[in-house]
Amino acid sequence: MPTGELLSPLLLLLLLSRPGLSISSAAVLISSPTSPPVLGRIGVSVKWQKEVFPGIEIDTSQPPIVFKSQLYTLTGVPPERQKIMVKGGILKDDADWSTLGVKDGQKLMMIGTADEIVKAPEKGPVFVEDLPEEEQVVALGHSAGLYNLGNTCYMNSTLQCLHSVPELKSALLSYPDTVRGNGIDQASHNLTLATRNTFGDLDQSVRPVAPLQFLQTLRKKYPQFAQQHNNVYMQQDAEECWTQLVYTLSQTLTSDSSESAVLPMKQLFGIDLVSRVHCAESGEESTETESVYSLKCHISQDVNHLHEGIKHGLKTELEKASPTLGRTAVYTRESRINELPRYLTVQFVRFFWKRESNQKAKILRKVDYPLELDVYEFCSDELKQKLQAPRQMLRDAENAKFGLKAHGKASSSKENEESSSSAGESSSMDIDKAESYLPKKQLTGVYDLVAVLTHKGRSADSGHYVGWVKQDDGKWIEFDDDNPNIRKEEDILKLSGGGDWHMAYICLYKARMAESKS
Repeated sequence: MPTGELLSPLLLLLLLSRPGLSISSAAVLISSPTSPPVLGRIGVSVKWQKEVFPGIEIDTSQPPIVFKSQLYTLTGVPPERQKIMVKGGILKDDADWSTLGVKDGQKLMMIGTADEIVKAPEKGPVFVEDLPEEEQVVALGHSAGLYNLGNTCYMNSTLQCLHSVPELKSALLSYPDTVRGNGIDQASHNLTLATRNTFGDLDQSVRPVAPLQFLQTLRKKYPQFAQQHNNVYMQQDAEECWTQLVYTLSQTLTSDSSESAVLPMKQLFGIDLVSRVHCAESGEESTETESVYSLKCHISQDVNHLHEGIKHGLKTELEKASPTLGRTAVYTRESRINELPRYLTVQFVRFFWKRESNQKAKILRKVDYPLELDVYEFCSDELKQKLQAPRQMLRDAENAKFGLKAHGKASSSKENEESSSSAGESSSMDIDKAESYLPKKQLTGVYDLVAVLTHKGRSADSGHYVGWVKQDDGKWIEFDDDNPNIRKEEDILKLSGGGDWHMAYICLYKARMAESKS
């Protein structure tokens, strides 16, 4: 039987794998009655890259695709990538050998790249559920949920939002197991340890965590969270839980830690305010300073956006005794931020005490909030001056990302005009000098939203609380007790209120830092 007939089935399969070639065309290439007559065999050598393959037989009764298949087994270069130089140009798959003038002993040249050798996997497929639990957490992309232990969603949502702060977790990890001799009471120490342990459980588990130790220590430190009605633990206010927990941690996680990289709670969450207190009736005026751990967004019919609510919250009226008038008078307090934190907490003042029903009623008004919050306008003149150089550095860095030219150190922006008018004759040389001594990272007054605590219902002491947390990869997770769900960014912006759906109660923003090149 001729060689061509033996190879025909194999060649037919090979040719059919090539796009655009029909069965009939492939058959014609192999054994058509009109194919050229058998001309015999000739031996050639083929040079490919630095290698030479001698003594390769060409069966001139077969189309060149057979020859290319031989070279494929020797070099690993697929036929469709082979470029073989012959008389008249490059050898085609269906060329007629008799017209090419290839002679016995001739040296041909081939150009082409070989396929990469596919290596067998060192390990077989591994399913997520077969991984160690710590690795499952990484594969899952977010931490575990928290079981509701009976109206404890207020606590769960608070923990999930604060758990999103890596610097807080670092501070907790460095916290000692024994009480230090700096006036910390045992209940505060135990609550700090319980917070540390709960955060650790969340990071190491893919299954929901039961925060029983934390709940018990929270109720022991703050008995109001142990209130019962008909022998059932009552729902509590998440903002009150957040405030009490942050206050406790501010007392225990101080800056005298042995870890230099650990930031105290004051630097993480603390806001320094400077206030001008003025009585229009008596003309009295004084300046007060205080440290707080959140800004208040006051809600009224005039407030449609977070910025407006914060502005209302920084200007309030109070009644107190006037030494000049000898009686009670109305004073106006106008506050400005004098020092910013790494993480800015904003509370929507949605609840007020309703005497008729003897409970906290809820303001359902829609108040939009941004993904990016700039608090520059709420800062004191002194702080605005300090923020100028870092803000310019931040603008230059962000412009560079889009290929825009940096504006340089001098800026004609509104904020520079405000600062120059309030700081007297503060020259650009002073700014240049200050900028040269900037640390690697500086606060800018610009913040990005990283967590939202929402409430659904008509009263703070009823309804349901949920934590919504942004992950490192940019996706959002809705932590509804023990049931985490992936959400889109547009879902977060729908939590602004206006109905009975979940609405923002606390927003947590992370500072966008400016990095110097030095």
